[in-house]
Amino acid sequence: MWQSVGLTLLVIVATLVCALLFMLFGWFVVWQLFLSKFKFLRELVGDASTPPAQSQPSESKSERTASAAPRGRPRSARQRVASQESLS
Repeated sequence: MWQSVGLTLLVIVATLVCALLFMLFGWFVVWQLFLSKFKFLRELVGDASTPPAQSQPSESKSERTASAAPRGRPRSARQRVASQESLS
């Protein structure tokens, strides 16, 4: 009688431990492959390190504004002067 109860409890505990380990391993794999790419989720979890894909050398302010310019149609001289004044 007590052996069957003990065996039942052992099976239940072992099943819960296996399920917990499986869930932790799955979370780790999904985090490494997909979720760590999102800055918002890294901030929620508290991970301060940046993923290797985003560790690029920083650009200067003028390079960022030059690359942020719309590439569709050319800007007029007035727009170029106004943007230069806003940078100063």
